[in-house]
Amino acid sequence: MADDTPSEGTSELPSALRYTAEHEWVRPPDADGVVRVGITAYAQDALGDVVFVQLPDAGSSVEAGASIGEVESTKSVSEVYAPLTGVVRAVNEALEANPELVNSAPYGEGWMFELEGVDAAAVDALLDARAYRSITS
Repeated sequence: MADDTPSEGTSELPSALRYTAEHEWVRPPDADGVVRVGITAYAQDALGDVVFVQLPDAGSSVEAGASIGEVESTKSVSEVYAPLTGVVRAVNEALEANPELVNSAPYGEGWMFELEGVDAAAVDALLDARAYRSITS
């Protein structure tokens, strides 16, 4: 996948992404129908310094809304939810050694996993940037 992610910053909310009320972001499907998922800058800011990330295994099937991992920070442990139903194509293995990427680059190098086999209509049904901003301000 090409990394055409926007610049970082907690005040910037990339308009090309879709969002969930649980503070995950989803990059719309690429040409292969694969979406990339991470947590928002708002979520990582609320968590504080991320020290550990547990993600689903590549090849596992996930159901939208199901808890599929955890993010542990110096403040707390939070669940990671599947924003869509699909199959985990890849996980960001860099987070194993560098979980702080979730803090420093939540929309870039701090991505968490990729899903394939998702329903494009389900992606479209997620919150756009304006709707997500309304629940976080």
